[in-house]
Amino acid sequence: MSINKNTKIFCSFSKNAGNKGCEFFNRAFSDHNVDAIYKSFSVNNIGDAIKAALTLKFAGCAVAMPYKKVVFDLVDVLDPSAIKSKSVNTILFDHDKGLMTGYNTDYYGANKILLPLSYSHNVLYVLGNGGLSGAVQAAGFDLGFKVNVITRNNWSDIDVLQNSLIYNCTPLSLKINESNSYVDCIVGTVFGDLLHKHQSHKQFELYTGITIK
Repeated sequence: MSINKNTKIFCSFSKNAGNKGCEFFNRAFSDHNVDAIYKSFSVNNIGDAIKAALTLKFAGCAVAMPYKKVVFDLVDVLDPSAIKSKSVNTILFDHDKGLMTGYNTDYYGANKILLPLSYSHNVLYVLGNGGLSGAVQAAGFDLGFKVNVITRNNWSDIDVLQNSLIYNCTPLSLKINESNSYVDCIVGTVFGDLLHKHQSHKQFELYTGITIK
């Protein structure tokens, strides 16, 4: 499919852009005959980036580290996933109404990962307090977990955890006591790649209305 004046443009904004989103979305657009393209951008000012996307009439965008909490206050409408997470990682632009709607697809991804683990654990330890942490906490609460957050203020608590469910929402590669069930958010790990898959599929559904199984 050739790019033309009607081709929709989607993108991602982050501090350090990667290629994973470009590879997934451009392939998915092609596979499903969607007239759209996707490009990732490294930006230093997320407010200016959003204004540029509005000016150029982009159809939607993803928002990654470290801007998910900042964007929460920039959009006009918040989906329940964003309200629960207190952060936004996906925006749809309605240029006719001049509205930006914020979603958090990390919430949906975390829910899918945590659901099978909820049958064997009732307490969840979430490492970090950024945008992803908010989504994981919200998903955990909704699944009935007692959620505990570990930040730099109580980081040493990790050392005493045993037989616990731990979800790492930081960019740090950690060594965790092997008695624990450990979920790592870092892309390249089993759960990190699974989260990216689930949340990307939800983003694609928001962008196109097409559900990928």
